[in-house]
Amino acid sequence: MTSRQRTGLALALTATGALGLTLLTPVPHAGADGTRPECPRGLACDWVPAAYRQIGAPDDKETYGNYDIADRAHNGTIKFIVLHDTEEDFATTLDIFRNPLKQTSAHYVVRSRDGHVTQMVKTKDIAWQAGNWYVNSHSIGIEQEGYATTGATWYTPEMYRSTAKLVRHLAATYDIPLDRQHIIGHDGVPPTSAAGTRNMHWDPGPYWDWNRFMSLLGRPTGPTAPENSALVTIDPGFTGNRQVFRDCEKGVDLPVQGSSAVPLYTEPSTGAPLFPDPGLHTDGSPGTNCAADWGSKISATQQAVVADHAPGWTAIWWYGRKAWFRTPPHTRITTPTAGLVVTPKAGRTDVPVYGVAYPEKSEYPAGFAAPAPGSPLPYTISAGQSYPGGGRAPTGYFYAPTIDASLPYGHTYFPGRQKYVTVQIGHRVAFVKAADVDIVRAH
Repeated sequence: MTSRQRTGLALALTATGALGLTLLTPVPHAGADGTRPECPRGLACDWVPAAYRQIGAPDDKETYGNYDIADRAHNGTIKFIVLHDTEEDFATTLDIFRNPLKQTSAHYVVRSRDGHVTQMVKTKDIAWQAGNWYVNSHSIGIEQEGYATTGATWYTPEMYRSTAKLVRHLAATYDIPLDRQHIIGHDGVPPTSAAGTRNMHWDPGPYWDWNRFMSLLGRPTGPTAPENSALVTIDPGFTGNRQVFRDCEKGVDLPVQGSSAVPLYTEPSTGAPLFPDPGLHTDGSPGTNCAADWGSKISATQQAVVADHAPGWTAIWWYGRKAWFRTPPHTRITTPTAGLVVTPKAGRTDVPVYGVAYPEKSEYPAGFAAPAPGSPLPYTISAGQSYPGGGRAPTGYFYAPTIDASLPYGHTYFPGRQKYVTVQIGHRVAFVKAADVDIVRAH
């Protein structure tokens, strides 16, 4: 069996080279059930369906895996792409998604060694991938083979290229902005409630090269505003940004290596405590250099609003407070950026921040067991603060309690009238009610 056969590629004749050689371009390869993957031409891609089966008694329609049937291709609700790492090898990941007992899935899986892509859930359907039902309902999930604490050895050039080509295709198909409020890591997904913060994931981790990836998307970081712009993009060089992080689950320091992450402090001093995410450090303890502690670091290509300066230091608004990071003279850690920011309306002292953008209870049918519209997260936007964002977040809730839509309103999307906008409140994106804020151009 040839290597092309092992990777499931179909090849199409596309051109004749200068020496008369026939050039071959990969064509997305249909699965055993005849389904063709939703991939751009030229990307090595096949279809292997995730499980969609009951796992309980025959009359138990509520216990099943591993995704939900929907019709998102036609209702304009897909607005985010979430990048993960698998924490398993490629073959094991496919096995997990084909096992309904696992109750997890993603739309696509990208292999490390050659960038081969396997689609497992149709983009119209909802994969169980983000740990936030609202984000699941409004996003496409892409798993990348690898392990976050050793990411640089797994995140190959082939993987970066394939994922970028896939993301460009999906963003064009579903009109998703190619910015970091819409192209996010799993670490950028907000919890649905304050209590859920500790359960959120942090992949693809500090060793995913966001500068490289956004450049492959055609969105490299470059100055688009004057030097004194209040809005900046974090822009350290990956290789030279050598950081020390700790795998706190295993209790070991990780090797010093290039990273996309920049540490954040509570004061302009490396002797000051690291910044604590209020949702993780509810007891007021300082942040840590644990790789999983994302409140204490900001990532390359994320944007922030400058709050203050000190010699060799810059402060940004971050989770409702000032967070400081080193900006030594003659180094490029930030790039001035033109764009929109979100700020409280005049007279508002604090604006609540949410992890979902659900309709109000009054907008559901009478007698329907509507979900709560969302409780505030442990972050607020106070008067005088601004955060990147302003993109419209779709308001809606997808109801799918059973595998076969056997309950009233099963597999129904309920849109809402309340308008929400996306905001980069800290490392994670979140949502605020449009009526609470002004969206202005940064100065």
